[in-house]
Amino acid sequence: MKKSDKKYEKAIREALTEACDIALNEVLGFQWLTHQVNYSRFPDSLSVVCIFDTKSELASALLAQQDNFLRTVISEKLSAVGISMKDMSRQIYFDSEEACTLEHGGRWQERLR
Repeated sequence: MKKSDKKYEKAIREALTEACDIALNEVLGFQWLTHQVNYSRFPDSLSVVCIFDTKSELASALLAQQDNFLRTVISEKLSAVGISMKDMSRQIYFDSEEACTLEHGGRWQERLR
């Protein structure tokens, strides 16, 4: 990883930590988030996954349009550190612990591939 990539990674982690803290307080069922990025195609390759506890909680959040709230918070926090996402609907998506357990035996690394 290049020195500039490390700086971006640190900024991403800090921004997403702030977004996660907000989401934990504001969005019922939200548990955590993670990101993936290929720095040779940055920032287009940046993706963020917001994880809910159950599929039912995720469905309720989507019905209440909390996905829009989460996308806005994530986008604002990343923008504050100079990172913009071109296509939030493609780069920020949602999943659940329950779905990972049922479909991948709880192995997130495998699921996120």
